[in-house]
Amino acid sequence: MNILNAKQTKGYSPYTCLAALGQGDTTTRLSAVVMGLGSICHGQVVKGILYLAAELGYLAFMVRYGLHNLAMLITLGEVEQQEVWDEAQQVYLYVQGDQSVLLLLYGVATLLLTLVMFLIWRGSLKSAYKAQCLQQKGSHVNTFREDLTTLLDDNIYRLLMTPPMFFITALTILPLIFMICMAFTNYSKIDNHLVLFDWVGLENFAALFDSNSILGSTFWSVLVWTLVWAVFATFTNYIFGMLLALLINRKDTRAKGFWRFCFVLSSAVPMFVSLLIMRTMLQPNGAVNVLLRSLGLIAPDASLPFFTDPTWARVTVIVINIWVGVPYTLMQLTGVLQSIPAELYEAAKVDGAGPVRTFCSITLPYMLYVTTPYLIATFTGNVNNFNVIYLLSGGDPVTNLASAAGSTDLLVTWLYKLTIDKQYYNVGAVVGIMTFIILSVGALFSYRRSKSYKEEGGF
Repeated sequence: MNILNAKQTKGYSPYTCLAALGQGDTTTRLSAVVMGLGSICHGQVVKGILYLAAELGYLAFMVRYGLHNLAMLITLGEVEQQEVWDEAQQVYLYVQGDQSVLLLLYGVATLLLTLVMFLIWRGSLKSAYKAQCLQQKGSHVNTFREDLTTLLDDNIYRLLMTPPMFFITALTILPLIFMICMAFTNYSKIDNHLVLFDWVGLENFAALFDSNSILGSTFWSVLVWTLVWAVFATFTNYIFGMLLALLINRKDTRAKGFWRFCFVLSSAVPMFVSLLIMRTMLQPNGAVNVLLRSLGLIAPDASLPFFTDPTWARVTVIVINIWVGVPYTLMQLTGVLQSIPAELYEAAKVDGAGPVRTFCSITLPYMLYVTTPYLIATFTGNVNNFNVIYLLSGGDPVTNLASAAGSTDLLVTWLYKLTIDKQYYNVGAVVGIMTFIILSVGALFSYRRSKSYKEEGGF
């Protein structure tokens, strides 16, 4: 009993499904088949009726729709749309066939509903066993109203977390599983598989990793450029933002508020407006080239290939990203600099450390310690930085007409073109999965090896 009390003190609950099935009475065990029966027999009538209603509703859904959805999930449909000539009206009538997209969606939704129902079944069994144990001990068994009251006290987390979990399941988990399943089909306009498609296993992944194919070679080249872009876009913003923060934060700098206001003001302009203006100014006949011609810096009939040459285009998007990204980094690092204890600098000055030594031993380690999670999040965001690339260069220039990707396309913009422009939904799903795997593994690995994780509270 003492061990059980100790476990309960630590948050351990003895009311488990295995305990209910192994040690429960007849009505509790029957709750595994007739949900709510144990609760009803042990005094929790309203709760038991709700569990029973949930089971009946689920069974009615499965009989009416669910079993068909699961059966069609295996084949994804076989009946094509048919064209029938109507002699009476002298027109062709179209008989709708199976739509694999809907069948896949309904099947995945049915599986998720079944998982939710399993959790409800588990809760029903545990609730029946808990009521049985309390009744056997002569303890008070909560009524339905008392259970509702606990939602505002001990179980308030259930009340507050249930609505977000519902929307996360419906708007995040369901689309994510749907996209993952799509990667294992031939859902694309190739061979007209937009309406009716089949499972193809790992064929799409094999095609993506085949460096000898156009798709495979494009994937590896886009992946390399995406990582190069993310590294430069992250660390150039960080370095320049850090230098500006240090320059403005130094004691001899006057009008610190004015300089900070100037950079904050530039970040107040919507990013897409700045990018579109930059794109217009850097066109062959844009303001920059016209000005350079007027100053005689380039030939009258020439123009700098900001977006027509692959190397120029990649350098251009990196430089412009510095312009739109440095103000945010400046604001982040200004707060970090102002939070460094002044005693550290005073002690370093007493020990005779110069500015470089102080920066390398105090300022930089402290900034990296605090901002490592921010750097990881920024790197992840730059890998998926759709706005800068799509609005600025559109992924251009395209040097290989057989490929759907341009020289500045990232994985995310290439995925957009594959799905929206080319309608290669299966390949787009594979690219999305690979992007997620690369980012999640890289972010977790780098964060767990950082001092922010290993030495939490060290500063």
